[in-house]
Amino acid sequence: MEAALQSVLGRGAAFAHIARFHPELTAFRRDLHAHPELGFEEVYTSGRVVEGLKVCGVDSIHTGIGQTGVVALVHGAGRSASNPGRMIGLRADMDALPLTEFNECTWKSGTPGLMHGCGHDGHTAMLMGAARYLAETRRFDGTAVLIFQPGEEGYAGARAMMEDGLFERFPCEQVYAQHNSPETPLGVIGITPGPMQAAVDRIEILIRGKGGHGARPHQAIDPVLVAGHIITAAQSVVARNLSAFDQAVVSICSMQGGHPGAMSVIPGEVTLVGTVRTYSEGVQDQIEDRLRSLCTGIAQGFGASAELTYERVYPATVNTVPEAQFACDVAASLVGEDKVWRNMRPSMGGEDFSFMLQAKPGAYIRIGQGLPHGPGPHPLHNSRYDFNDEILPLGAALHASLVEQALPVGTTVKP
Repeated sequence: MEAALQSVLGRGAAFAHIARFHPELTAFRRDLHAHPELGFEEVYTSGRVVEGLKVCGVDSIHTGIGQTGVVALVHGAGRSASNPGRMIGLRADMDALPLTEFNECTWKSGTPGLMHGCGHDGHTAMLMGAARYLAETRRFDGTAVLIFQPGEEGYAGARAMMEDGLFERFPCEQVYAQHNSPETPLGVIGITPGPMQAAVDRIEILIRGKGGHGARPHQAIDPVLVAGHIITAAQSVVARNLSAFDQAVVSICSMQGGHPGAMSVIPGEVTLVGTVRTYSEGVQDQIEDRLRSLCTGIAQGFGASAELTYERVYPATVNTVPEAQFACDVAASLVGEDKVWRNMRPSMGGEDFSFMLQAKPGAYIRIGQGLPHGPGPHPLHNSRYDFNDEILPLGAALHASLVEQALPVGTTVKP
C-alpha cells in the first residue's frame, strides 16, 4: 500500500516518512468516525486528540480553547517556549453532523442520528499525522501551531477559539486549513486566490395576514398567497438586481403555515426560511436591502405585513493571494504541477475558517478524495459518505510541508 501511495499520490521526504505510519492514522481516523460528536460536545474526540498528541511528542498541549478546542505547539530545531520564533498555524475541524449513517463498515457511527458526514474525522487525523512528523523531524525554524477546532458545522467554533484568545496566545503569521473534496479527483489539490467559500446568511420572513375560511377568502388576508409572491420575487434579486459578474444564491428552503389537516382554514401567519450566499459584502448588502424592500412592498400590496430577519452567520472565506500562491507551490512539490488546480472554482458552501482568515493571512485548501479521474460516489453531508483514508498521508504531508517551507531552516534571524 505504501509504495502505491507514494507513486500515485505524493512524493518527497515528508510524504515518505508519514506513509510509514499510514495504518496508524487510518485506525485513529476510523475510531473518531465511530464516535461522532456535535459542535462543542467533542469530549471523546478532543480527549483522543490529546492522547495522540502526547504520543507524538509535541512540546505543549493547551485544552479548553473555544470550549472543546485543543492547540498543540511543536518547536522547530533550536526553538523553545521562551524563543518560539515565527509561528505558522494549521487548523483541523473535529465535529460531526446530526445525520444517520447508512454505511455498513466496521467503523460506522456508534451513535444513532450522528455521523462524520463531512470528513472532519479525516481532517483531524491528517493534522495528527503532521504533528507526529513535525515532532519527529523538526526540520523548520519556528513554531507550528496545531489548531484542533470544535463546532464548524454551524456553531462558529473558529470564532469561539479566537474569542478565547487563540491568536493573542499563539500569534501566527499565517494560518492554513484543508478540506476533503469528494467531487475532486483523488490526489488533486485545489486552491483559489481570493474567495474560496461563500458567506452564509440565514433569512426568515414572517408574513402576517388575517385568518379566515377557505370558502370565503374575501374576508381574509391570505398570507399563503403573499408568501407565494415573495418566493417568486426573491428569485429576481440575483437575476435582475445584480451584475452578471457578481455571484450569489438566494434560496427559500422552508415554508410553514396552516395545518395539513385543516383544508379550509386560511392561516393568519406564514414563515419562510432560507439562505443567501455571496462572496462580497457589497453584494451581501445589496441583496439584504432588495429583499427587505420586496417583502415590505409585496405584503403591503395585499394588505398584509412582512418582517425580514437577516442573519449573517459566516463571512466569505477569502484566501490572501500570496499565501494561496505559496500553498499551490508547496502542493506542487508534493504532487506535481499537473495535480494542482491553482484557480479552483469557488464553492457556495460556507466555512467558519473564514473568521481566522479575517484575522490572519492564509489559505483554505481542498484535497481531492474522489475517483482517480472524477468525482467519488457520495458527496459531503450524505448518509453514505465516508472519508477516503488513502489521502491521509498526503494531507498530513501538505500540512507539514507548509510549515517546513514557510519556516525553512537557516533563513530566519534568531533574536
